[in-house]
Amino acid sequence: MRIVLDTNILIVSVSSKSPHHWIFQAILSGDFLLCVTYDILMEYQEKIEEHMGTVFAKLIMAVLLNSPFVVEAKRYFAFNLIPNDADDNKFCDCAIASNAYCIVTEDKDFNVLKTITFPQLNVLNLAELKALVG
Repeated sequence: MRIVLDTNILIVSVSSKSPHHWIFQAILSGDFLLCVTYDILMEYQEKIEEHMGTVFAKLIMAVLLNSPFVVEAKRYFAFNLIPNDADDNKFCDCAIASNAYCIVTEDKDFNVLKTITFPQLNVLNLAELKALVG
């Protein structure tokens, strides 16, 4: 299943001490294909550095960049579906460009996607993703 992770989800899943580490493990084992763009990767790196330090950020980025289960999508059009936080639109555009099943986030700004009929995007929170995969 192709998924897009909002940065907040990646951050809470990379630590082996996190109850959400199963998400990162699922990506590493190929249970999910993580869809990213260059802009998303740069945000991942920036935020992981802020929260966990440069060394850890470089390690996580090396893992992501070398994983066969991380797919880089090319964005050809900006849909601008999230008006409250334009920076979140990169996740929507990635999901559309990569034909991802869903965007996983806890960010309430993504709730607007539930009211948009085209393009159709599934938005799941952590609990919903966990329930989906069992």
